[in-house]
Amino acid sequence: MHIAVNVRFLLPGNKLEGIGRFTYETLRRVVQQQPEHTFHFLFDRPFDPKYLFGPNVVPHVLVPPARHPFLFMAWFEGAVAGWLAIHRPAVFLSPDGHTTLLTKVPRVTVIHDLALEHFPDDVGIVQRQYYHFFTPRFVRASARIVAVSEATKQDVVATYGIDPQRISVVYNAVDEQFRPSSKTQQTETRIRFSGGAPYFLFVGALQPRKNLVNLLRAFDQFKTRTGAATKLLIVGRKAWNAGPIFDQYQQMQHRADVLLTGRVTDAELVQLYGAALATVYVPYLEGFGIPIIEAQACGCPVITSNLSSLPEVAGDAALLVDPFSVESIAEALANVQSDSTLRAQLIERGKLNIRRFSWDKSAAELWQAVSLAA
Repeated sequence: MHIAVNVRFLLPGNKLEGIGRFTYETLRRVVQQQPEHTFHFLFDRPFDPKYLFGPNVVPHVLVPPARHPFLFMAWFEGAVAGWLAIHRPAVFLSPDGHTTLLTKVPRVTVIHDLALEHFPDDVGIVQRQYYHFFTPRFVRASARIVAVSEATKQDVVATYGIDPQRISVVYNAVDEQFRPSSKTQQTETRIRFSGGAPYFLFVGALQPRKNLVNLLRAFDQFKTRTGAATKLLIVGRKAWNAGPIFDQYQQMQHRADVLLTGRVTDAELVQLYGAALATVYVPYLEGFGIPIIEAQACGCPVITSNLSSLPEVAGDAALLVDPFSVESIAEALANVQSDSTLRAQLIERGKLNIRRFSWDKSAAELWQAVSLAA
């Protein structure tokens, strides 16, 4: 069987975030577990050979690079549709929520979230119109939908009226490199990144949905109330519409205690989780929330939001807050800061919670969805 796969999120270099990580971890395993099948990887730019996961992978570079709504249309409805018409694979798998409408090839589309349906003002008008027009059509045209959480599945059902029987739930998971740090490593990490001070950690792209404006306000409130020496490390790239985040940062009373690291390597990220007082991840909508389980795998307490997929992913191993309430977030920061017993409980529960997630299991479930569509 020949399977075409959209792999435009397998970017060269160390640039894999949520969708790219899902694509990498699941496809690497699917390719190796299904050696009798041929996988045609459709890239939108020159690729890193490390992404050719086996001899049964055939790479194709289709132009133009698709990083803007007009180029999305040119790539998916032009280049991809044309390639599918010529080669006629059994299935077209797209792990990034996009597909093409101009094909009769059965499609399997992974939906990570419907954030732009619920918070359309988070992006510009062109992107908003593109997603509003195409996403429901992509979903309805697909033979199978894969949702990365039960919460996302229910959102797809409620928003687009899709039969839930057509939707498979395939979780993200955590890489084996995420593990607790030794006491010595923790000390070295704090010296390197926070001048030796304890710190709260945020990991994620700097964009509106991650709710960093409220997190910064809550951290300011926490610092004023407690006088603690604790810092806040924000790890991640500047993404879209980040202006209000930096505006809030400039207005902070305690901005000297907020450290913006930008991107870090995976090895550095493991150390940052392992030495943190807690990971604070409070978006107002999330399809899954990989930082929650990465932190738990590293023995780090978690504070997260009480809505969308986040309670589902965190299980009983996180302190839940109202992401729209600065007071709620600030109170959680203070509680974790002052209560070592609470931190220990969250760490132990986190170790149990992460057993629910496995990339091997996720890859098998993704392949099952592809098989059902073929």
